[in-house]
Amino acid sequence: MAEQTETLRRVPLNRDRVLRTAVTLADDIGIESLSMRKLAQELGVVPMALYKHVTNKDELLDGMIDVVVREIDPPEDGTDWKAAIRQRILAARRTMLRHPWASRAIETRQVPTPAVLAYLDAMIGAFRTGGFSADLTHHVVHAMGSRILGFTQELFTPQAAPADSTVVARELTSTYPHLAEIAMAAAHEDTSVVGSGCDDQFEFEFALDLLLDGFERLHEQHWTSAPRARGHHAGQAPAHKRREPVSDRPELGRTGF
Repeated sequence: MAEQTETLRRVPLNRDRVLRTAVTLADDIGIESLSMRKLAQELGVVPMALYKHVTNKDELLDGMIDVVVREIDPPEDGTDWKAAIRQRILAARRTMLRHPWASRAIETRQVPTPAVLAYLDAMIGAFRTGGFSADLTHHVVHAMGSRILGFTQELFTPQAAPADSTVVARELTSTYPHLAEIAMAAAHEDTSVVGSGCDDQFEFEFALDLLLDGFERLHEQHWTSAPRARGHHAGQAPAHKRREPVSDRPELGRTGF
């Protein structure tokens, strides 16, 4: 152990090494358990040495997010907009699954980090290159929310399965028959975070494909939001006077889309 620590001390400390070590440590122990002290210990330096490269924990977290987002593979060359967007989002999902803490960390940021902004800019560029108008692309980004970064915000926090799941299932069927019916109608897996027994990957791709198919239809119809500014439904303010709600995804809602 002493020899390993001495080896670490001999490797020059720089910002990239600090951030990548922090990412690996967060993968191992969780973002909640990550501290400057533990990171310094992992690097074999005193905690004060870290502050030459990151001024505080927030800057460290921003840098870690950028490291993760830059891992997302670009789409293959020559693919059409729909395939390119799908490939990139599924690549983002694989990246987020490798770093389970990253999606929550992204959601906590008040301002998107440089890598997140660059990623969003590239995704918007893919829609625009595919012929989407700036108007339609604006609404597409809102519709996708955090899914564009490979994750979704679920309705409920995942909980451990109850000790007697048979009793719970029987009570569910009796009290909430429609919920029970659809719960038993689809594929199941024990590690789901979407809902008890749901196939997370299938559900993610199902919703993604629904969105992409809808975007394609609107694109082919040359959809525009302009008519909504001229004629509005009774009891609703004209579009130009309505205040558009801020996205419930902090990383998107703060960009000004």
